[in-house]
Amino acid sequence: MAVTEAERRAMTRALELAGNGPRGLNPQVGAVILSADGEILAEGWHRGAGTPHAEVDALSKLAPGAAHGTTAVVTLEPCNHTGRTGPCSQALIDAGVARVVHSLDDPGDVSGGGAERLRAAGVDVESGEQAATARTVIADWLEVQRLGRPHVTVKWAQSLDGRAAASDGTSQWITGPDARADVHRRRAASDAIVVGTGTVLADDPSLTARDGDALLPHQPVPVVIGSRTTPPGAALRRHPHQALFYDTRDLAVVLDDLRERGVQRVFVEGGPTLASAFVAAGLADTVLAYIAPVLLGGPRLALTDIGVGGIAEARRLAVDEWMPLGDDLLVIARPAAATEGD
Repeated sequence: MAVTEAERRAMTRALELAGNGPRGLNPQVGAVILSADGEILAEGWHRGAGTPHAEVDALSKLAPGAAHGTTAVVTLEPCNHTGRTGPCSQALIDAGVARVVHSLDDPGDVSGGGAERLRAAGVDVESGEQAATARTVIADWLEVQRLGRPHVTVKWAQSLDGRAAASDGTSQWITGPDARADVHRRRAASDAIVVGTGTVLADDPSLTARDGDALLPHQPVPVVIGSRTTPPGAALRRHPHQALFYDTRDLAVVLDDLRERGVQRVFVEGGPTLASAFVAAGLADTVLAYIAPVLLGGPRLALTDIGVGGIAEARRLAVDEWMPLGDDLLVIARPAAATEGD
């Protein structure tokens, strides 16, 4: 059965509702319950881990038995597993829903399969309605499912000859105000900002996202990796979010823990040692290189050892964009192998 105009309008509404939910460990999902004649009976969305999923939230607003013979319009395939809550597919079956229209299939090995359960129970299921829009709404969550960890952006600023600082260690400022403003906008689009203890001790960064002196509405959680102690008076300890500290060199362990905390996008802004470690480990999904038209010379390279012994082992990148920022240039790139697999 083709998707009706009423169902199409309901999906548009469900996608709007999905945006009410928080980004985090679970996807943002919206749901609308329609009567047999296409009237909206109830709406719902997922409010975060441990709370009712969107379908159950919508069903809870109906009187017992009122969902019998209705259509559930949902932005993601109803889940098929028991976690903190029960399977939404079974909740829809128990409520007597006759038809389900969803945008995207659930990619989870455990949570997926809800459509099959629904069909086996005699429920009519239609998928793919406004899938492109739904994919955009939960793009970051979908990438976490694909990668098995948060998306990692590694950023550095460098001189034209590849230095991150002058010979005496000073680096403020290699790039100009336009480039620095761009960095703050990208910080605000991330869930966590990661530095090493070396950067904390040398620069005492606040790790906030700012517009001039004003804090931007969304602030990434500050994350510090390394064994050295961060001073009690460090600027990052005054951050709006409590900082997370990891005394480990195992970046995969850090990313696993951040994923469990609901972090989807990580912005690595440490010095050359930390940036190089992420690149060497194959954990740089996006590279942001801010290049200033200045020559510094000396030993303080923007990247150090990344595990390349010869040109055949070079970590080749595909450039997504060359972006002028005042006198500076931002190169946005990603591993060429990832591009070939898209």
